[in-house]
Amino acid sequence: PCRVKKFNEEANKTSYLTKEQIERLLDLARRDPDPNIYLLLSLAIKTGMRKMELFRIKLEDVDLNRNIIYIPKAKAGAREQPIPRDMKELIEQHIRGLVDTDWLFPSVQKRKDHVRDIRGLFARLLQEAGLDSKEITLHTLRHTAITHLVQAGVDLPTVQSISGHKTLAMVARYAHRNNSH
Repeated sequence: PCRVKKFNEEANKTSYLTKEQIERLLDLARRDPDPNIYLLLSLAIKTGMRKMELFRIKLEDVDLNRNIIYIPKAKAGAREQPIPRDMKELIEQHIRGLVDTDWLFPSVQKRKDHVRDIRGLFARLLQEAGLDSKEITLHTLRHTAITHLVQAGVDLPTVQSISGHKTLAMVARYAHRNNSH
């Protein structure tokens, strides 16, 4: 009864940050007055967690003894997210600075709520780092993490487990190579 023209997806529409770009962005985030932004961006870049998975981390779901963050409502089902070794101390310090909240990233305005949006802050940091905020989103940091895992030689099933993807096909979509790899 109806024909819908399907467009092909752009094959080269993949972006991720280089190590130098990551360093510039994280250096700016470390010096920013926002109490959450450095840890939040660091976790995004090092774990590949989705935006809402990051925003909704409850303190009770952070297990520093086992080095995992339990994600009860992940897109592909509940999972345990490994905490990179170099993030453990940073998370411990951040938690020690929290007062009267259930969230790892509490809202600055409402302590009983979690961060819900960092677009303005993120865009400002990107601009200060000399990066294009129209091309780079928080999801780009997920793509960056997954791409860097593959470039480091981590096998795709392990990357799939870390990233929380349902299929290897989705991991392969994120796991492209750059010319120097």
